[in-house]
Amino acid sequence: MATQPNLDPTFIWHKSSVSASAGECVEVARLESSVLVRDSGDRSGPVLAFTSAQWRGLMRRIKSGEVVRN
Repeated sequence: MATQPNLDPTFIWHKSSVSASAGECVEVARLESSVLVRDSGDRSGPVLAFTSAQWRGLMRRIKSGEVVRN
């Protein structure tokens, strides 16, 4: 995972409809070889970049309950 500036306006960002009412949202953009994640409340802020394998691993851990929100 790497952090990079949020500079490319051509990325297509998606926000979960579940998180929309909570106010604590992230947005995700899928690229050919990576997945980008940003804070929807700070769209010009930093972006986390995951490889596809890292992203799948994180989603698997979240769905299994291994990673929980505090």
